Amino acid sequence: MPYLMGLDISTTGAKALIIDENGNVIAVANSPQPISQPKPLWSEQNPGDWWQGISASIRRALADSGLSGEDISAIGLTGQMHGLVLLDENGEVLRPSILWNDQRTGAQCEYMTARIGARRLIELTGNPAVTGFTAPKILWVRDNEPEVYARAAQVLLPKDYIRYKLTDAYATDLAGASGTSLLNVAERAWSAEALDALEIPAEWLPPVHEGTQVTSTISAAGAAATGLKAGTPVVGGGGDQAAGAVGMGCVSPDKIGVTVGTSGVVFAPLNSYAYESGGRLHAFCHAVPGAWHFMGVMLSAAGSLQWYKDSFAPDIDFDSLLAEAAAAPAGCDGLFFLPYLTGERSPHPDPLARGAFIGLTTRHGRGHMTRAVLEGVAFGLKDSFTLVAQAGLPDEHEARISGGGAKSPVWQAIIADVLAAPLVNINTTEGGAFGAAILASVAAGVFEDVASACEAMIQTGEEVAVGANAAVYAERYEIYRSLYPALKATFARL
Repeated sequence: MPYLMGLDISTTGAKALIIDENGNVIAVANSPQPISQPKPLWSEQNPGDWWQGISASIRRALADSGLSGEDISAIGLTGQMHGLVLLDENGEVLRPSILWNDQRTGAQCEYMTARIGARRLIELTGNPAVTGFTAPKILWVRDNEPEVYARAAQVLLPKDYIRYKLTDAYATDLAGASGTSLLNVAERAWSAEALDALEIPAEWLPPVHEGTQVTSTISAAGAAATGLKAGTPVVGGGGDQAAGAVGMGCVSPDKIGVTVGTSGVVFAPLNSYAYESGGRLHAFCHAVPGAWHFMGVMLSAAGSLQWYKDSFAPDIDFDSLLAEAAAAPAGCDGLFFLPYLTGERSPHPDPLARGAFIGLTTRHGRGHMTRAVLEGVAFGLKDSFTLVAQAGLPDEHEARISGGGAKSPVWQAIIADVLAAPLVNINTTEGGAFGAAILASVAAGVFEDVASACEAMIQTGEEVAVGANAAVYAERYEIYRSLYPALKATFARL
């Protein structure tokens, strides 16, 4: 029986997953990853920590499964998008990686928009200049760390640094490359126009590949570090959201993904390239060969709940907190939470946006506040879901839910009511790593294409129906939508 491995370099952990040809999870190992926020708006990690963590996770997953590296037929990679890894001519890391949720690059985004033009940038790359994307990070290093910039010879995304350490090859996937602001998304190739306008050397960028395409094989050094077999093929894989969508079976326009992870994502596959003219939705290449997708992203979804618990209820377990939230009334007696703890992206691309509780009175207790966090995140997802619907959903479509936050029945029910759409659970909660392993299964010849692999490996489960609170939330959502415009100038002053 062939076994497939998916590797996921997320913001919080370095995960190795092994599945069989039927989609059964054989083993999972995860190594937590530290994160540094040395200054306001900054978010960084050490690529060496990723390599140490994923090497340990691979060895542990192999040991727990009772398999050896010889048993792994192919490997797929996924991970956090947009992060900048700068290497010198010897392949050595020049500085800590600047992450997807880093917000320091506002001035560089303004420069990009002025150089390329706001409309042309969206036409070309599918997106406006966004502080979290890779290109403005490159420009920030050029503007603020010229001695580092002068030594740069290679730009990689986080998962592609792991690919390099495993295979000694530079490569990336089209879904991940779409989040750099340097890819011509329609043509699925690096944009000479963007590179020339920003004066970024084309030779710094790795070759791009489809998600199921073999990019390289495990090197002798990679094998020695991990226990994998030298020569094992490694496929392009995908950025975390595209690979996660594959892991949910969202590979055709009739399947919409709703992910409640650290960030919150609404993911809508497309059979042909399109972009949202206002740039409020991201338009990226999918990890599925020849496909694209729209994506709305809020930066702090389950991350908002984690922050809330850590800050105000560190000694209370999540189940107890959520039970209190379930007992509070829908709408929280007029209490709202804005989930902009690390700025926002969709539909408000504003690094200066801030979180807020609005409407607090002496009637409100912890249960109200907890529920307000859950509802605020659901309203943020509604922002993106509404934009996707306006862009044109098929008449018959299914919304599938995934992510750590999706494990809560209380939160699932709130999200279904806020979206006014039933939600379908799936049989796996392993997200991007599972999707990366599915992409590897196609390269290994286990399945002919991604769609047939998903059909064989993914089963749908319980449906969360729209409940009686949908009408309450429809009214509350209109108030929620008014809050950011009212506070935008205040956020900027703060």
